[in-house]
Amino acid sequence: MLNNYSQILGTFLPIILMVVIFYFFLIRPQRKRDKAERDMRNSIQVGDEISTIGGFIGKVVSLKEDTLVIETSADRTKLKLYRWAIRGKEAAPTDKVEEPKA
Repeated sequence: MLNNYSQILGTFLPIILMVVIFYFFLIRPQRKRDKAERDMRNSIQVGDEISTIGGFIGKVVSLKEDTLVIETSADRTKLKLYRWAIRGKEAAPTDKVEEPKA
């Protein structure tokens, strides 16, 4: 009887281990990235500078539930985008110029 259980365990143990390995090396990290991306997209506010998956960079001028409007250039071209099309927030420009260290 005990020998029968050890045979079954020996057969399924590699499959169980592969599932656990896939979870920790593939599924879990992807969920963390998705959550961080979702949080970033939900934290966007009017005035933030963003980049889109299409390569546009602009300043957010209005927000709605699933869409937003950005201004992309000095001539105030406006684009309406879905939130899922946002790649990330751009770093705010700094006025400080660092002097080279000697």
